[in-house]
Amino acid sequence: MAVTQRKFGNAPDGSEITLYTIKNENGFTAEVTNFGAILVNVFVPDKDGNVADVVLGYDKLEDYVERGGFFGATVGPSANRIANACFEIGGKTYHLVANNGKNNLHSDKLKGYHKQTWNAEVGEDSVAFTLEDPDGSMGFPGNKKVKVTYAVTADNGIRIDYNVTSDMPTLINMTNHSYFNLAGHDAGSIEDHKVFIDAFHYTPVDEDVIPTGAFAPVEGTPFDFREMRRIGDRIDADDEQIKYCGGYDHNYVVDNFDGSVKKIAVAEDPVTGRKMEVYTDQPGVHFYVGNSIHPQTGKAGASYAERCGLCFETQAFPDSINKSHFPDVVYGPERPYNTTTIFKFIW
Repeated sequence: MAVTQRKFGNAPDGSEITLYTIKNENGFTAEVTNFGAILVNVFVPDKDGNVADVVLGYDKLEDYVERGGFFGATVGPSANRIANACFEIGGKTYHLVANNGKNNLHSDKLKGYHKQTWNAEVGEDSVAFTLEDPDGSMGFPGNKKVKVTYAVTADNGIRIDYNVTSDMPTLINMTNHSYFNLAGHDAGSIEDHKVFIDAFHYTPVDEDVIPTGAFAPVEGTPFDFREMRRIGDRIDADDEQIKYCGGYDHNYVVDNFDGSVKKIAVAEDPVTGRKMEVYTDQPGVHFYVGNSIHPQTGKAGASYAERCGLCFETQAFPDSINKSHFPDVVYGPERPYNTTTIFKFIW
């Protein structure tokens, strides 16, 4: 294993930003940066040995600073949507920015963890990013110490460990928002990818893409990925849930959740033979296929547009804080936040 580093640019506050390269003995390589604790590049061979970068993103730091697509981002303190941009803990109501209609999306698009400069500590096969997030920041309570560690494993995985402590009860529900295209970041539509998701239920949403609170069976619907299925087969189905989101943008309820790290999803590109397995100890995974990616230029001049990348956002359910029967997302002095997600690649 080896970790090398090079300058990636300067943040708006002038601080130097570094790109860290983590490479295992098989040549499998991931690159991360201390701006936003972002996963920038993942280089994976195909069945013929041809190597391609399989995550969407940018070549320049400035694009990560200025743009809002959450490519590769560490999202926090809370990922996904919160109804009415507010929540209550201990009888006190906390107000967040309403940045998705009347609701909140990904904490704060301008001040969230994906836009902050983190401290970095390099290990033998990992980089640990840390920051201190003060009480009241973005509307969230508690002085929080946040740590996100990226490690490359011997079996070609990217392991992401999240650790947060807070001096008072607060909302924590983080995720990684990488967009994967196993044919290569510049390969266009992911509708020919095949996907498996180990979930018998998903959480349907209303017209604002807020979970209704129900648990709906996937059986007999376009949301059934309990066997490997091509994404494009039913992505435009005549289905109310599909129409609300313009495709897949829904939380799946992990089957037999017990808090252990286990395989919960698989994606495969049939042409290149690249496969990605997703492991997590979280109760949910938000499956998103880039329905809202605006046409733009990405790495090496690549053209990105809608449905050219897919996300497996491992987390508790969206709006859990406002639904008592959803997973508990309140953490504090007696309950630190510790969770792990692994993206493992096979070719």
